[in-house]
Amino acid sequence: MIEAAMTNAETPVSAEAPVEAILRNELAHGDVMLGTIGPILGHLIANHDHSLFSDEIVARIRGMVNGIAQQLLELQAGETDEVDPHGFAIRNAEDLAEMIAADPAFLTHCHGLAIECHLAERLRGRNAIDPVLSPLMQSLVASDDPATAALAMQALASQARFVQRQKRMQLPLAELPADLFHHALMTWRSYAGGLDTALVGRIETRMRKDFDESSSRLGLLSRLVEGMGGGARAALSVSHAGVALFLTALASSSQQERDVVALSTNDRQLARLALALRSSGLSPKEVEEQFLYLHPEISLPEGFSQLRVDRAQAMLAASGGWRTS
Repeated sequence: MIEAAMTNAETPVSAEAPVEAILRNELAHGDVMLGTIGPILGHLIANHDHSLFSDEIVARIRGMVNGIAQQLLELQAGETDEVDPHGFAIRNAEDLAEMIAADPAFLTHCHGLAIECHLAERLRGRNAIDPVLSPLMQSLVASDDPATAALAMQALASQARFVQRQKRMQLPLAELPADLFHHALMTWRSYAGGLDTALVGRIETRMRKDFDESSSRLGLLSRLVEGMGGGARAALSVSHAGVALFLTALASSSQQERDVVALSTNDRQLARLALALRSSGLSPKEVEEQFLYLHPEISLPEGFSQLRVDRAQAMLAASGGWRTS
């Protein structure tokens, strides 16, 4: 298990176990766990069984899914002349939320956001890392380039809203990635099958009209990291960049989905996290520095300093299909 390979410094690693074999085995084990997260969460949310996940994480995910269902139904009610659209949405959200939650990818995204928020809260309490205005974000807002400064201000405001909404366990429909936004709308169409076809089409058009993935929080963060070019390496320091920019930059540099990168900060995915950091070009010492913030109780396995960047990249690319397409 990962605890035996990446653990307290006093725990020796067998000389017969090359670091690549250790990491590859732990990565495979982690991939199996990642593949089961969506179905397990679906069961927990449907059955109120929190035995495998904390109450906080499950409650956040349930709140986000229910909130998406309520937003869809409130938009529907606005077009069907319901006297109380908000009340209509609340009364009918449970069934639609259950249908939306049947998609493991949707639950994995919500899980990633919940883990991100939990990590940011933990680092704020332990290391005084601000979840909104990190040193790097502050520098970008003060950039001499007007376009960069404007984009950073948008990202800053969006991140502040995200933190506040997560406290209320909320996720706006417009903040979904495009594929999950489409899934939510298609699920709503199935749910609203009894409505007139023309009316359904009109409601869907209204729902899609104002959606712009590039203006969402994740879209803004991605644009900000992409615009940094080679300077994006600075975002691979969680203390300097803050959690939101750090996860975005690490996802880009390691060619993984951001949700998977967020989940890799969990203590069951340490091999994936170490490989992602190394594959992004950080030196073994720099990887160790990030672990001091993220998992101060963990030491990298013996021989990690000999792991080449290209080998870390190859191991991630070969793992379980969790990289971006």
